[in-house]
Amino acid sequence: MDDQESQIRALQSEPFDLLVALDRRGREAASSAPVEQTGPEREWVGIAWRMAGDLYLVARDETHEVMLYPGQLTRVPGAKRWIKGLANLRGMLLPVIDLRQFLGGGVTPLTRSTRVLVVNHRDVPAGLMVDEVQGFRHFADSEFSGNVPPTSIRSQPFLAGAFLRGTQIWPVLSPRMLVENQRFLDAAV
Repeated sequence: MDDQESQIRALQSEPFDLLVALDRRGREAASSAPVEQTGPEREWVGIAWRMAGDLYLVARDETHEVMLYPGQLTRVPGAKRWIKGLANLRGMLLPVIDLRQFLGGGVTPLTRSTRVLVVNHRDVPAGLMVDEVQGFRHFADSEFSGNVPPTSIRSQPFLAGAFLRGTQIWPVLSPRMLVENQRFLDAAV
């Protein structure tokens, strides 16, 4: 048994000090670990989803989680129609937004595939209702284009470019740009 392990065993009766020691040990191990190179090019990871027949991506770090459409929502009086209501997400109130309706593309039909993308934003909690989530997609940085492609609904102001793979164009919607937009924040009728 090394010195660090004996120190950790000695702290078993002091839970907070034990956690601090374990955290310190983990940070030291992580800083000394070799950095793996996956190749000369960096990889971008996003979540693929569908809305109104178009495929989209959202950056993994801008999404907190993907959840099923809630079985129960509490309607918000005086809110615009695209706010479907409030969901209870593990004790946190989460406004659920019909993204297609907000963008002027009609109401999202509620099906077994309907999902809610929970936005990873410190100040503006929001769940974006979409037709379907198709999972993670990985792209090389060289596949990115800053050009905003045309889409069937008015999502262009919230697009942060696109990834091109073969003939497929994957627009990248930025939840951060969306939830910080004044039109989005003006949710009252």
